[in-house]
Amino acid sequence: MIPKSNISLQIIVVGGGIGGLSVAIGLVLSGHKVVVLEKAHQLSEVGAGIQIPPNSTRILEILGCKAQILERALVPKAYHFHNHKGDNLISLELDPYCALKYGCKSLHIHRGDFHRCLVQRARELSINILVNSGIIDIDLDQNAAITHDGRKYQGDVIIGADGLNSNVRSSIYGRHSLPTNSGDQAYRSLISIPEMNKHPELDFIHKIPCVNFFWGPQGHVVTYPLKGGNSCNVVVMGPDNLPPDSSVVSADKGEILQFLKTWDSRLQLLLSLATSTFKWRLQYIEELDFWSHPTQNVTLLGDACHATLPYLAQGAAQAIEDAAALAYLFGKIKDKSEIHFILGMYERIRKPRTSRIVNSSKECQQIYHLQDGEKQELRDLECALDPPQEGCPARWADPEFQEYLFGYNIFEECEKQWLKATTMKEKL
Repeated sequence: MIPKSNISLQIIVVGGGIGGLSVAIGLVLSGHKVVVLEKAHQLSEVGAGIQIPPNSTRILEILGCKAQILERALVPKAYHFHNHKGDNLISLELDPYCALKYGCKSLHIHRGDFHRCLVQRARELSINILVNSGIIDIDLDQNAAITHDGRKYQGDVIIGADGLNSNVRSSIYGRHSLPTNSGDQAYRSLISIPEMNKHPELDFIHKIPCVNFFWGPQGHVVTYPLKGGNSCNVVVMGPDNLPPDSSVVSADKGEILQFLKTWDSRLQLLLSLATSTFKWRLQYIEELDFWSHPTQNVTLLGDACHATLPYLAQGAAQAIEDAAALAYLFGKIKDKSEIHFILGMYERIRKPRTSRIVNSSKECQQIYHLQDGEKQELRDLECALDPPQEGCPARWADPEFQEYLFGYNIFEECEKQWLKATTMKEKL
């Protein structure tokens, strides 16, 4: 489903994370030469678990990564949504439902394993990945990325997949822009399943692979086991209390237990088993006016242009959709003079969808974190409707929104928009 161009461009990808490697793989498959510049001294991903929804799984299959990912991933049976007291509000089947309805499974995996699968695929394709190559600026006159030690890498196209604090974005806009604080932070822990096995009341969290949500005042909790049977991914969202100059710090377990003191006692037991916890400030990017430089062949991807809160589990998925769009569109290129036209089309295809998902994720922050009271009671009643209705607070259960998230096929959308644009060009 990725067309192959009859010309070969030199493309520089800034950032060797999930989005950067995905676009590098896709662009090589569409016939181009790619160099990936990564600022870290070695290729790795920090964090814990990550969800891979069906709209992402179908792209990973086309990129040739699906088999390796399935070896390391778990297939969750369902989403279970609870209030903070532990009462079930609504459940949503995922397996085999997603495969039957959308043709692709929903998965969860350790972020490091996910990244290693992409690195493995990139190496199979002989993609040149240069570590210790952080970018400090873009020479727009030469279309070259400049590293911290003065090296220059020139390309026909430069793609900034360099995250929330993107230097490529700063170069495009001519100024440094800070991400927006959400007011929330995330405590992330990996908890030993052998330790959990000593407490039968925790069986519901890990015995059957499911994603559990607990919504409560000013925060929520997400849990799911990871493959191998040794650890459970636990994330606790709560009010941001990080120092102004920090984005990630080690956290005191007692702080989490204090936050959860009035919640389901099973959650307090679960978190008491944590041996180490870190907390991340949750930030997002306010919608940008444009993603690509107005005159030069430099553009953005993923968190660099639409960083979102994690409340829909779509951040990495949207970066992978961006990657697929660029791979498809550059597979259609016939001449270098078309590059800027293609970058414009990429943005027109992707920007409306990513903006809706960023805004919907912000809305979820308000939905999930309601204080006990009338609004919370109404939310819980709306969750109880069977079948779920449009506007369901558990957004994945909303039939219209679920279709919008999971049923989206970026390759079909690109093909449709390409045919439409080229037909219009021919008429002109």
